[in-house]
Amino acid sequence: MTASPASALLRDVAACIGFYTRLPLPAFGMPERGFAAAQWAAPVAGCLIGAAGGLVLLFSLWLGLPATVAAALALAATMGLSGALHEDGLADVADGFGGGTTRESKLAIMRDSRIGTYGVAALVLSILLRWSALTALASAALPALIAAHAVSRALMPALMALQPPARDDGLSAGAGKPDGRAVFFALLIGGGVLLVAGTGLFLIAAPLLALCLFLVKRLAERQIGGQTGDVLGALQQAAETLTLLAATLHFT
Repeated sequence: MTASPASALLRDVAACIGFYTRLPLPAFGMPERGFAAAQWAAPVAGCLIGAAGGLVLLFSLWLGLPATVAAALALAATMGLSGALHEDGLADVADGFGGGTTRESKLAIMRDSRIGTYGVAALVLSILLRWSALTALASAALPALIAAHAVSRALMPALMALQPPARDDGLSAGAGKPDGRAVFFALLIGGGVLLVAGTGLFLIAAPLLALCLFLVKRLAERQIGGQTGDVLGALQQAAETLTLLAATLHFT
């Protein structure tokens, strides 16, 4: 029996929340149209992660903790809720692109569960930049975090549609290619959340995010000939960081 439109949309949302977070949702099953078509809801999952981090930060400030500590706890909350999924992708890409000499060696390194110097350096830089931005934002961090986590995940379906997988197996290849509708609505939701967070923030962040998408696509094409789940994670991390840095210009 074909699911009703409302039921199909809810299943898409549940699939994305179940994949991008550690929330214990009931087993709704895979969307009938496939996981790629459900990627329009990726920014919805991002909103939940960003809201959790923002609320932890605000509660920490309300308790009287310094902004530096509150920012660290907010980052811990977002990474814990997401299972550090995209941080893992960033580290793998840094190790593979930095340490490999051929396309095959880069892909092999990216599959290795061990982390190397490039991966550690990339994670330290990513966490330090985000922590610094959240410390500067302090009580203004809630809308910035929600926007950063939503719009960064809205870019991932776009890259999946624009660039073929670099390998025949793996997470991205298994998910498939999102259709134009999924990409459009993902960008619409992510951009809408960014705009609600602040018109000035949207005007600063939007061109930076477009450039980020282009550069990650170009880099992945030159390094490994396409995208992987790790590349998508690296894109999310770069976009989240850029949005939070843009928020410091807008809110502070």
